[in-house]
Amino acid sequence: SPEASRKALAISASQDSEIQRNAELRSAPTMPAIDRYTGVLYDALDLASLDAPARSRATRWLLVISALWGAVRITDRIPAYRVSMGNELPGIGPLATFWKQHLRAALDPLGHQGVVVDCRSAAYQKAWSPPVPQRTVHISVTDAATGATVSHMAKHTRGLVARHLLTRSGKAPTSPQRIAEAVAERFDVTLAEPPRASAPWTLTVLH
Repeated sequence: SPEASRKALAISASQDSEIQRNAELRSAPTMPAIDRYTGVLYDALDLASLDAPARSRATRWLLVISALWGAVRITDRIPAYRVSMGNELPGIGPLATFWKQHLRAALDPLGHQGVVVDCRSAAYQKAWSPPVPQRTVHISVTDAATGATVSHMAKHTRGLVARHLLTRSGKAPTSPQRIAEAVAERFDVTLAEPPRASAPWTLTVLH
């Protein structure tokens, strides 16, 4: 029913067009994921302005965790949709829990290659945990004036961090320490060791 769909998607009656759009996913037009996704992180990343070498790195390195598709590369073509990782769908349950069961086989092999720079928000982190925490760096953003952790504008800073890693010269960093050194080329940062073996490193960037 419309009421159940609104509840599952956490939308109001004025957004019923989103329900119809989801119902037409199989026949909807598609575009590359990097053109489909919008928001402050993607604005800061600004992939359209990258030169060819940086664009090639973005194609190889970037992975987007999706509430609907699980995980996509930036060149994967997808339709418009409305669903968030925080939603709980009938017959499926919480999407983060659902994807946690399925993404491990697909993504864990990638997680064993090099170092993972994790720019995800908390809800999306629950969908997949990189298999080698010792080579995983979570990007946290702190207000330089107050010392408080920031949320909305953290996305913008994470986009800038990702862009810097794509566009900087030199070899690709291959450890948390090298990631910190690379990001420190542009930002004030602090790298914190994991509090336990199962936790990632945390790179705090001052905003």
